Amino acid sequence: MSPSAAKFGLLTTLYLSQGLPFGFFTQALPVLLRKQGLSLPAIGLTSLLALPWALKFLWAPFVDAAPRRKSWIVPMQGLAALALLAIATLDPATALPAVLAGVFLINLLAATQDIATDGLAVDELSVQERGIGNGIQVAGYRVGMILGGGVMLIVFDYTGWPVTFAALAAILALASVPILLKDEKPRARMRADGQRPGFGSLWDVVRRPGMPGWLLILVLYKFGDSLSAGMLRPFLVDQGLGEAQLGWLLGTAGFTAGLLGALAGGWGTQKMGRWRALILFGLLQTLGGILYALAALGLSALPWLYLFCILEHFFSGLATAALFTMMMDRCEERSRGTDFTVLASVVVLATGLAQAVSGFLAQATGYAFHFWVSAVLCLVGMLVIRALMPRSLRLMDKPL
Repeated sequence: MSPSAAKFGLLTTLYLSQGLPFGFFTQALPVLLRKQGLSLPAIGLTSLLALPWALKFLWAPFVDAAPRRKSWIVPMQGLAALALLAIATLDPATALPAVLAGVFLINLLAATQDIATDGLAVDELSVQERGIGNGIQVAGYRVGMILGGGVMLIVFDYTGWPVTFAALAAILALASVPILLKDEKPRARMRADGQRPGFGSLWDVVRRPGMPGWLLILVLYKFGDSLSAGMLRPFLVDQGLGEAQLGWLLGTAGFTAGLLGALAGGWGTQKMGRWRALILFGLLQTLGGILYALAALGLSALPWLYLFCILEHFFSGLATAALFTMMMDRCEERSRGTDFTVLASVVVLATGLAQAVSGFLAQATGYAFHFWVSAVLCLVGMLVIRALMPRSLRLMDKPL
């Protein structure tokens, strides 16, 4: 096996490990909560259970200080598997608070694993490998989400809660084997200035030249898309789709399209350049809200829903691969895990805020208007990003 193939294979399993439980909690859980009669605002607010993903920058410098990345990755994945087994013993109908607490815990473990995994990815991938590497990483994450959000929703429909979560735990344990076997050499624990990583590392990232403009770009790039995604599952439930239908539509067809989009996005970013890919794929991402608005206005027969879902997920995969590649380019050598985590946390904060308010907007205005607003915000965000590009490009862009 070539060195590049070995890197890509390892990173695929690590990002799959993150996508597996996250796919169930973001794709399947909203469906189950809607089936139990929870309101749209309540479902939207459950996105706050992913708060560790937004706040992980607070402990990122300390995870980044470890001499070996796997010293964090392996324990986090093991504890997450045990937490999934614990949730398997609960009945969501009578112990919903405990289930949601378990979701929060697993998000905390996965977010911490992600700090070390992102650092490992930036360590391992050369600049020339980053476009394709990020496409493969996003694809691996989406494979995890297909398994966790689509396949497991189908499994749930046939077997119920305990078997579903036991299966999630087993797949996560299996995906941990490659990192267990990796022979990782220790890294230097000191920063370039001789200091150990700490909270000062966070400030170092934020005050770099051009970084405020880049952070604004991160906020704008995914906000509208996430606002739309926040109400997609409740919308489909209200259209009368059952668990198995949703599993095939979103978790299988949609996320397979997203996987292919991520691979195409990684290749396209490498070929056409970072900024061109970011803008082009961002504009395509805008179409997602428009397509779902059309579905809410009456084009809601199952073939239309499959077409809209496949296109939206493919465009989202393109955009995510381009965005992550540019985020990786912004990372400094001695603080890669911290740098990438700070940038990723900004994205998570923006997407989490969008999804948290999505239920209120959809309930107040209806699904169609909600999706139109999402598309408009997506387009406005891209126009602002395009206006920021000349300044940001001069200050931050790095040639390949």
